[in-house]
Amino acid sequence: MERLGIGVPGGVLGCVVGDVPGTEGTIMTPDRPGLTVGARIRTLRRARGLTQDRLADSTGVSRSAVAQWEGDRAGHSAGMLRRIAEALGVSVGLLRDGWDGDPGDAPLTPQETALLQLYRHCSPEDRSVLMHVAEKIAASSEAG
Repeated sequence: MERLGIGVPGGVLGCVVGDVPGTEGTIMTPDRPGLTVGARIRTLRRARGLTQDRLADSTGVSRSAVAQWEGDRAGHSAGMLRRIAEALGVSVGLLRDGWDGDPGDAPLTPQETALLQLYRHCSPEDRSVLMHVAEKIAASSEAG
């Protein structure tokens, strides 16, 4: 078990990490945003019963190019993402970000889930300090 400490005015905000669910790394699927663009392409292609050859034909590239996309060994330009998304019947946002709706309604990322779990394990006093710090960080981010 590890103790996470964040320096704040007047002391350290600390929470115990280790037995907190959601703090471990996870491999994501298309409905979970941590998946790479290439892995989303592969997962969606397979879900639609397409071979790499069929996706290549649909997008006007070679099968090798599709394999490179899926392995994240080739870049994903905006124009190519549009062609891939069209061939797979999804939005570019789904390929790029793993989410197709309002960002406020997006599923929590593993980091967001971990932060929420850590918050829930903090004392009421530490929660108050954490909220204060988060509000200051958010305000400075909006101003900059």
